[in-house]
Order: sequence, then structure tokens, then C-alpha cells
Amino acid sequence: MNERIRVREVRVIDDTGQQLGIMPPQQALTIARQKGLDLVEIAATATPPVCRIMDFGRYQYQEQKRARSAKKHQKIIEVKEIKFRPKVDEHDYQFKKKHIERFLADGDKVKATIFFRGREMAHPEIGRRILERLIEDLTDVAIPETSPRQEGNQMHTILSQKAGKKPATTKKESGESRQATED
Repeated sequence: MNERIRVREVRVIDDTGQQLGIMPPQQALTIARQKGLDLVEIAATATPPVCRIMDFGRYQYQEQKRARSAKKHQKIIEVKEIKFRPKVDEHDYQFKKKHIERFLADGDKVKATIFFRGREMAHPEIGRRILERLIEDLTDVAIPETSPRQEGNQMHTILSQKAGKKPATTKKESGESRQATED
């Protein structure tokens, strides 16, 4: 049942972008071989199918190069997680809040989690108050993507950087700009 469907005619475009017209696939392949290039099907669903005469190896290389370039210029946003307990001390809360501010300044998202154990599960309102206080304290730098919600023995919210805020420069970048101003 692995039968190939024979196409009677294909529309051919040469290596300069000129249309050569509609012809049998064998004739198009002969023209491609004479030029030392490949015949590549670029639109199989068209009627008749469209084929292009090109150097397929070079085409693949250019596509890989474009993909690498696009990947290089994109910012990967990570989700960092900060865990709190319902009995969190004030100093621990402030310390973790500063970490969240730093993560947000770096352009990452933060998942703030309250972890309940044992009898703490009977009082989820304590965890909700902590998360709501955190959201309130970070209103100038962060917006909550989700409201605090409980899943099992954890309650969490996700915070992201406010749209108007720009990510802070990294240590490397700030060091380079400092050297440029000194010169």
C-alpha cells in the first residue's frame, strides 16, 4: 500500500525566481540537473504543485542560520519560585520580597508559594493574607497574573513585571557602560 502518487505536471520556478511554466516533473528535473541544482517541491497542495530549482543544501543552511539568529535575539523568561510558610518571620518575608524584586528586575516571572503542613491546612486564610500583602507591597514593580489560589497543600500566585518597567542592566552591561564613561 506504500504507493507513490505520480504527478503529471508541475509549475516550475527557476533559481532566479522566473517562472518556467508548467511541465512534466522529468523535464523539470532534467533542467535542474543541467544547472547543477535540485528540484524542490515548495507548494504540494497547489494545483499543479509548485517546484523550485535551487541548491537545497544552501537553502537548508540559510534556514538554520535564520533560526539561530532569531533564537539569539529572543529573551527567555524563566519562572522563579519563592516559597513562604504561614509562620514566616518579618525579616524572612522582607528578605524574600527583595529576591522577588530582583528577579522581576531581571525580566523573570515569580511564582510565590505558601507551603502548608499538617494543622496549618486548617487556616488557608493566613497564607492568603501573606500573598495579598506581598502583592500589595510589590504594586509599584509587579502585577499579579493569577490571584492567590490553593492547590493541595500549597497556595500560590504568579507575579510578572509591570509593562512600563524596563529590566535592570546586568552587572556585565553596567560595568561596560561605566568604563565607557571613564574614557
